[in-house]
Amino acid sequence: MGIWIGRGRKARQTYGFDDVALVPGRFTIDPDDVDVKWTIRDHVFDIPIIASAMDGVVDVKFAIEMGKLGGLAVLNLEGLQTKYENPEEHLQRIVDAPKETVTNILQEIYQEPIKERLVGKCIEDIKKAGVKVSVSSTPPNAERFGQIAKEAGVDIFVIQSTVTTVKHISSQYKTLNFKQFCKQMDMPVIVGNSVSYEASLEMMETGIDAILIGVGPGAACTTREVLGIGVPQITATADAAAARDTYYKRTGKYISVITDGGMRGGGDLCKAIASGGDAVMIGSAFAKAKEAPGKGYHWGMATPSILLPRGTRIHVGIHGTLKEILLGPAHYDDGSQNLVGALRNSMGSCGAQSIREMQVCEMIVAPSIRTEGKTLQRAQSVGMGK
Repeated sequence: MGIWIGRGRKARQTYGFDDVALVPGRFTIDPDDVDVKWTIRDHVFDIPIIASAMDGVVDVKFAIEMGKLGGLAVLNLEGLQTKYENPEEHLQRIVDAPKETVTNILQEIYQEPIKERLVGKCIEDIKKAGVKVSVSSTPPNAERFGQIAKEAGVDIFVIQSTVTTVKHISSQYKTLNFKQFCKQMDMPVIVGNSVSYEASLEMMETGIDAILIGVGPGAACTTREVLGIGVPQITATADAAAARDTYYKRTGKYISVITDGGMRGGGDLCKAIASGGDAVMIGSAFAKAKEAPGKGYHWGMATPSILLPRGTRIHVGIHGTLKEILLGPAHYDDGSQNLVGALRNSMGSCGAQSIREMQVCEMIVAPSIRTEGKTLQRAQSVGMGK
């Protein structure tokens, strides 16, 4: 199957958020009566939304506030919070940096070694607030930081890189044995990122509890431009969800699929769930929160790379409090606030009482869905310079 793109060469048709729409159900449900809870092992969260492990989004204070509002925030153990005693001054340098030199400044700042003492301190500070603690590291550092995090009382550990596979070949470092790592941690382990059925299924077989889906869709990520890789999020999520269902039928263990990145507002979040996601991971939407450490700026995790930066600093502005972005009330009409309210209303309109029911609602290919009948909105947006 596929479309011919040249003699002897086919390509598969794939779909992103702008290519599809959800069809209202034959009956509807009061938004207050739908269940949006998300579960990973024995941890239950009121909302299926995770804040990305990015330095412009999550610090200790943000993680605590996110937890109190019913969600989960992931702290990057290889970021500024564990490199500096006073990360605020270095965050300010990034915010103030001219566009022409910001990548060089990021590279300089991130060269600072990680302080293991700060790893434990950050986890303990979040833990003291009475919320669930989640942290992340790259695969090469997972064993080192995993043990420190475990001793400090972390609840969920995330292993994340641009593309993560079970089979990784390297002559530079010892590759991570995911199966062994999951047994050692004795807590939920989330791994990413993946975009295919085969790679997702192989990763699920190692004993993980959830998988992150998405390569390059984030607003601050340039992986698709720099490396030319990636799969649009609707197709990537649907393929991973198929792997999840295959694995569940075979083993009885349910592995959550988390759509990671590319969602601009409530509508995209709803489509991510409808395409098979159990939860979503979001960065830029939360970088707009007053509580975010980036002060209205956002940058990708690979931006400070010395050899090949695959991210950029973007200005998203400060649009409201974290509570307004998650739960409302909304002060903007673009779907950037009250994300949970948008999900509840969409589920109600589709007749889905739970996340699992939302995953099987009818979806159509509709590339004109965002522009049909919106002539005046588009004209006004152009006139306002948006």
